[in-house]
Amino acid sequence: MNYSETIQWLFKQLPMYQRQGKVAYKANLDNTEALANYLNHPENGFKSVHVGGTNGKGSTSHMLASILQEAGYSVGLYTSPHLKDFRERIKINGEMISKRSVSSFVAKHQHFFEVQQLSFFEMTVGLAFDYFRKKKVDIAIVEVGLGGRLDSTNIITPEISVITNIGLDHTQFLGTTLSAIASEKGGIIKYGVPVVIGERVKETAAVFKKISEEKKAKLIFAEDTEFPYYSSDLKGNYQKNNQRTALTAITILRSQGWEISEENITNGLRYVTRNTGLQGRWQLLGENPKVICDTAHNMEGLNYVMKQLDTEDFESLHIVFGVVSDKDLNKILPLLPKEATYYFCSPNIPRALPATLLQETAGTFGLLGGCYNGVTAALKEAKKIASANDLIFVGGSTFVVAEVV
Repeated sequence: MNYSETIQWLFKQLPMYQRQGKVAYKANLDNTEALANYLNHPENGFKSVHVGGTNGKGSTSHMLASILQEAGYSVGLYTSPHLKDFRERIKINGEMISKRSVSSFVAKHQHFFEVQQLSFFEMTVGLAFDYFRKKKVDIAIVEVGLGGRLDSTNIITPEISVITNIGLDHTQFLGTTLSAIASEKGGIIKYGVPVVIGERVKETAAVFKKISEEKKAKLIFAEDTEFPYYSSDLKGNYQKNNQRTALTAITILRSQGWEISEENITNGLRYVTRNTGLQGRWQLLGENPKVICDTAHNMEGLNYVMKQLDTEDFESLHIVFGVVSDKDLNKILPLLPKEATYYFCSPNIPRALPATLLQETAGTFGLLGGCYNGVTAALKEAKKIASANDLIFVGGSTFVVAEVV
């Protein structure tokens, strides 16, 4: 198979949570462990930092990667989901894995994948870890896909574990309380490996303390540390928490012998998007009218983004909005401003909530606007109606943003 055929096979032939939802979720690591054994344990072939959490784990991962790149290390970066290109998930020093590496890996191991009935995410993790080992990276920043304890990435033993925060997301898999979700995400804490917690919350702090004591893992709450704020190309006030979490992790890495200078930190945070290619975080897409997009998609993330929206100056607000079908609209719609014109749409994936249903439900919360056949059509109409001094926000789902960046 060529690259295009390989990607189509990955996306269409096997379960994939990103597109299909619950049917693709597997509540054990049996397949991942079988794959690791089959590949001769690539997860043991490189050092790593494991990053989990409900919100901010992508930004934090990219900050860490950028700083380490500035320090001169060869840095692998594994994240999910991707926005435009599957290869965004697997990078070394900001450069995506080659198409040939993807297609050859799948071709070589396809029979095993089919016999073992591996999921999309399990295969992708195997590909990433095998690639990082082959390329001899100095360190890889590995972002958790979903949860932690049973996530396919959780076969690594990292230098540090990082948990950014805990929120009520993916409750159908992880539990319906903050403490239950914290227990799942705390599953990435390893014996004797330091763990950084980005935000201290009463309901979850006790859970993390208990797990870290059992694992004899040093526990550090980033909120207990103080750092100056560094200028960054990742905009949005909500990035301050992510920056503090990343800096706490860097401090631990330095104590472990990793050579990272103050200049490396300054430049790493200043050039995150340039060094890593991160997109979709309070990203400016246009001016006159100003167009901004953000991938925040759950209650906590959207709350941060709406607060950021309040700091903007504009005459009128236009919001292009779409979500996936498993979102709790009763929790996220009350966060959105009523003083805006809405353009309801559906991202082009099977999990998308129909725009008509979103429009109907939003109307009960006083959020009024039209219904459009696709994200592009919705944004086009918003630009047509908006004046030069207005602001257009695009969001609600990673998949909505993927269609406009």
